[in-house]
Amino acid sequence: MLKLLMKEKIWQNFLSEIQLLITPFQFSTWFKNARISEITENSVTISVANSFVKEWLEKKYQKIILKTFKKFLPEIKEVKFEIRKNPNPVIESTFQKKLEILKRKQETNLNPKYTFSNFVVGNFNELSYAAATAVCENPGKIYNPFFVFSGVGLGKTHLLQAIGNKILELKENFQIRYFQTQNFVSKIIQAIKEKKIDEFRKNLEEIDVLIVDDVHFLAGKERTQEEFFYLFNILYEKNKQIVLSSDRPPREIPTLTERLKSRFEGGILVDIVPPEYESRLAILKMKAQEKNFEVEDKVLEFIAQNFKRNIRELEGALNYIYCRFKDRERSADKIILSLQKFLKEPKKVVNYKTVIKEVVDFYGITEKELLSNNRRKDLVKARQIASFLIREELNCSFVSIAKIFGGKDHTTIMYGYQKILKEKEKNEKLRQEIEYLKDRIFS
Repeated sequence: MLKLLMKEKIWQNFLSEIQLLITPFQFSTWFKNARISEITENSVTISVANSFVKEWLEKKYQKIILKTFKKFLPEIKEVKFEIRKNPNPVIESTFQKKLEILKRKQETNLNPKYTFSNFVVGNFNELSYAAATAVCENPGKIYNPFFVFSGVGLGKTHLLQAIGNKILELKENFQIRYFQTQNFVSKIIQAIKEKKIDEFRKNLEEIDVLIVDDVHFLAGKERTQEEFFYLFNILYEKNKQIVLSSDRPPREIPTLTERLKSRFEGGILVDIVPPEYESRLAILKMKAQEKNFEVEDKVLEFIAQNFKRNIRELEGALNYIYCRFKDRERSADKIILSLQKFLKEPKKVVNYKTVIKEVVDFYGITEKELLSNNRRKDLVKARQIASFLIREELNCSFVSIAKIFGGKDHTTIMYGYQKILKEKEKNEKLRQEIEYLKDRIFS
């Protein structure tokens, strides 16, 4: 009895401490129904309802749990977890349902903060918004695929995730997956390396909504394009919804296969242009309201008039004054004067590292492979293009470029430069790749 009371007291002390370090939702989900089952000289064992909770605590909270116990049990060196025997069926049933909903939401990869309720609609995006809401009402039946394109910071990601979150709300049994293209590429590469590509395909073939952000990053990645084409066809034939975004329309994505361009254009193409003044002002007012931050209209009007390129720029200006003036005296004139310094167009700093980063991202290789002596055909091509861009755009000498690439003979660099220079004049595909890379490097 004494041991039981001691365990309960220690557990209550632990809960009091851990509550201060995590959110109420995290506390009620992961810790409320847990218990101490055993305390030894140097370890604590916590019993939980099921394997899902056990795995989650081990992966996400192990360190913070151990650190918290050490505050009043300094000799503890290890925290263990076990699945509780004979749980209360009513409590466990309710808890299991909560976990299933939470697990389903986590599997989507969606961010719950991106919804239609905080998506500002104006002349600049009303067509894309209308088409997106129609997709949510009849996923797979209308506008399939849904393809939205725009420059950076104009709300593509918000719109895509809002579609996913709305369908998740409307269709309880739908399986939804959101991917950033670069993450999708990484998963395919990993599946190929581990010889699990069939398993990867099978998992994705069962979903109801596939959302892929920034598909322009498929450019130059032939194997990934093959896998994506295969997956696209399977889902499309099953009337599953496909939602895509890019920084440009399909026809302008270099080295994207014709069959993918054709598939991407088979549903609806919508673009988002930079917001007009009224929309910029509405966006600022909503963002300020979300932060519970009172800002004079004069300041918001100044930002809306002068920060015109994209929504991210507007939010950046608002975040700046929020951080700098939230707890200080803030006259409108003082804030406006502080913002003036951002109005000069900053010049992007580009060096050889920038070029190398864009080249390896584009061709789906690593920097280590690019700078190695490996003579694999795709690596040689990427190496020559990187050298060409460093020479052409940064005006570096062949000797300097040779040093960048691990001290290669500068005549090798010269040969590669001349080869690309000649070949791009007669090879339209290569010319498009180079122009696309230049756009990524300098934009």
